[in-house]
Amino acid sequence: MSECTHDCSTCGESCSSRQAPQDFHESLNEYSRVGKVIAVVSGKGGVGKSLVTSLLAVGMQRRGYKTAILDADITGPSIPEAFGLHEKAQGSAAGILPVVTKTGIDVMSLNLLLENETDPVVWRGPIIAGTVKQFWTDVVWSDVDYMFVDMPPGTGDVPLTVFQSLPVDGIVVVTSPQDLVSMIVGKAVKMAGLMNVPVLALVENMSYAVCPDCGKKLFLFGESRAEETAKQFGVDTVSQIPLNPKLTAAVDSGMIELFEGDWLKAIEEKIEKL
Repeated sequence: MSECTHDCSTCGESCSSRQAPQDFHESLNEYSRVGKVIAVVSGKGGVGKSLVTSLLAVGMQRRGYKTAILDADITGPSIPEAFGLHEKAQGSAAGILPVVTKTGIDVMSLNLLLENETDPVVWRGPIIAGTVKQFWTDVVWSDVDYMFVDMPPGTGDVPLTVFQSLPVDGIVVVTSPQDLVSMIVGKAVKMAGLMNVPVLALVENMSYAVCPDCGKKLFLFGESRAEETAKQFGVDTVSQIPLNPKLTAAVDSGMIELFEGDWLKAIEEKIEKL
C-alpha cells in the first residue's frame, strides 16, 4: 500500500480513514424554497450575459413559473437597471427581502443595497464571494420555481463560489460571434465539467442584424460560428440573439419585461424539462 495522500477522490483503498466527498453547498434561508438553479456564464465580459439572464427569467415567468434572479456580478450589477428597479431591498426578522419587478420576478443585487447606485464596489475577492453566499443564505426566496444566477465573467472566485455553494442544475453559456469564441466557450464549459454541472445551451448574442427593408440577415461580425462551436463542445441547444435597437431601448429604459422575442424559446423548453 502506497503512502496516504489524504485525497480520497484519487484513491481506491477501503481504509478506516476513508472519507466521503465533502459537500460545500450552503443552506437556504429557512423561509426560502428554490426549485432549479440555472447559472448564466461567459468566459469574457460584455457579451450580454445579463441580457440573457433577464430574458430567460422573463420567458419562464410568462410560462407560468415563479422566477428569481440572483445577481452575482457584484462589481458590475446591471440587472436592476434592465428591470427599472431603483428602490432599496428591505429586511425583516426572516431575512433580506428581494425587490419584486413589475411582473413578479424576485431580484437581489448589490445595487439594491447601496446608498447610491453609482458607488463603486472596491472589495477583495473573499468579501465579494461571501456576499454572493449571503444572497443565497440570507435572502427570503419565497416559492421560486426557477432561479437564474447572473455570473461575473471568467472562472475566478465568484463563479467557483457559486458552483460550490449553490445547487446549480445547469449553465447557459453566452458568447459573441468573434474568432476567440471557441477558446472563450471552452474555458466556461471545462470549468462546468470540473464542477460536474451540465451545460444546457449556448447563446450567441449580437449574432446578426436584420435589414429593415428586405428582412435579410446581415452578419456584421462575420458568419455565425455558434453551431460549430456548440458541436465542438457537445452542446446540443443553440440560440442566437440579433442586434435589435428595440431590445436595447427596452433594457436602457428598464422595460425588459415588455419586450417580445422568442429567440430563447428552445432553451426555455429545455429548462422546463429539467
